[in-house]
Amino acid sequence: MIGAQHYKGGKKGGDGGVDGFLYIKPDGKKTEKVIVSVKGSQSLNPAMVKDLIVTVDQEGAKMGVFLTLELPTQGMRRQATAAGFYKTEYGQFPKIQIVTVEDLFGPSNPLHLPWQDTSVFKKAKREATEKQSELDL
Repeated sequence: MIGAQHYKGGKKGGDGGVDGFLYIKPDGKKTEKVIVSVKGSQSLNPAMVKDLIVTVDQEGAKMGVFLTLELPTQGMRRQATAAGFYKTEYGQFPKIQIVTVEDLFGPSNPLHLPWQDTSVFKKAKREATEKQSELDL
């Protein structure tokens, strides 16, 4: 499941289809990016998935995730399927995956990704307790 530990925010505003990134290590060594595109209550259509495919290619990402509030249309699913697979030595994964927010928070992981790289997120440095009292009001 995509969690805060796996998601890193992308560009804001005129984002060109990039709302965030996931990081994978398909060979266990080199980190590769997966582009996340989020669509809210807009009228969904296959062109949105096609735009994600183009963005994935332009950004040099290996895969794309289309996250939406609404169920995808049949045309959107066809467009995602037409993008093919990202093949690794450990298997193949749909290059473009459409996931609803409901699926994302459901009991099973709706994404099929190679090993995710969580090392790009660093743990915050622990503050000394004596400094904490200075922050308390």
